[in-house]
Amino acid sequence: QTISLAKREEEVFVPGRSESLRLSRRSPGLRLLQRARDEAHRFAITYNRKRRAMRTVTSELLKIPGIGPQRRRALLHAFGQSVADQPAEIMHPRQVEQAEHAAQHHQGRQRARAQGVFTAQ
Repeated sequence: QTISLAKREEEVFVPGRSESLRLSRRSPGLRLLQRARDEAHRFAITYNRKRRAMRTVTSELLKIPGIGPQRRRALLHAFGQSVADQPAEIMHPRQVEQAEHAAQHHQGRQRARAQGVFTAQ
């Protein structure tokens, strides 16, 4: 059964009941419900922040000519957040070369997996 917990008055709402339940502020049951609610909110916020950060990284990579969807995925896989920390305009040429090499390596491994070939490292 699903219930809801109102934030302001900390009322518990149960489907099928017109009146809310009011538990004592010191009630262990209310504290458990509050912790569950707060944890669910924390989890959702963390997940959304992570997705937003990845969108930002992807949008920065979209600005670089010659980087398509596959290479963008490979760069994100190889470098993660470090790609976002340095826009392409200020990346050192050696970093660009390393990124290119990592992207090619990653794409080769993906092709091998798709063909059913195991590649050892």
